[in-house]
Amino acid sequence: MKGIIWGIVLVIVGVLLGGNATGLFNIDIFFDGWWTLFIIVPCAIGLFTEKGERWGNLIGVIVGGFLLLACQNVIDFELLWKLLAPGIVVLIGLGMIFKNIFNKKISDEIKGLTGKIGDEEVAAIFSGQNIDMKGEKFTGKKATAVFGGLKLDLSKAVIKEDVVIEASAIFGGIDIIVPSSVNVKVKSTALFGGVKSKHDDAKDGSPTVYVNGTAMFGGIEVK
Repeated sequence: MKGIIWGIVLVIVGVLLGGNATGLFNIDIFFDGWWTLFIIVPCAIGLFTEKGERWGNLIGVIVGGFLLLACQNVIDFELLWKLLAPGIVVLIGLGMIFKNIFNKKISDEIKGLTGKIGDEEVAAIFSGQNIDMKGEKFTGKKATAVFGGLKLDLSKAVIKEDVVIEASAIFGGIDIIVPSSVNVKVKSTALFGGVKSKHDDAKDGSPTVYVNGTAMFGGIEVK
């Protein structure tokens, strides 16, 4: 779906450029603030196509929209810069509040499963780690990446019951690969980062992998 939307966007841009070049029409695509579309368009597409963390995309659309309005002299640029930082902080705070309210069921499930993790922890700090749990029974883990990259491959792990992964990415990235036979549910907190799932859920009754993700200037992706 995401690829189709990006394809449509590129076709529209190509037609506009070609039409302007051949004189079929004259549409000024380099209007004041055109550069804000590099913020608005990707965030808008992510808002409707990505699973998991979407609040960061919503913030991007809002910030990009206000920047575009400022470039068009609809609102004052100087005032916008003064309000931009506190506005983003407020939006992040609201996101945390509403996500905890609406995801209460997931939060309760995660809380009940967290005790099963114990001391199971993997980390990549100023380094890269590739953890392959082929053939191993998986009962949950804590995964941390700080200025590094971590890949947790569970594609051939044995998962027979619901489990939770406590994932934290700070100026780093975490890739979690899960089997096709499980469901995935994500609860996330993101600050200038993102937590998303590209995994297609299995049938009802299959075990669920809960991902409790925190991303700060980093990213967590479930595949």
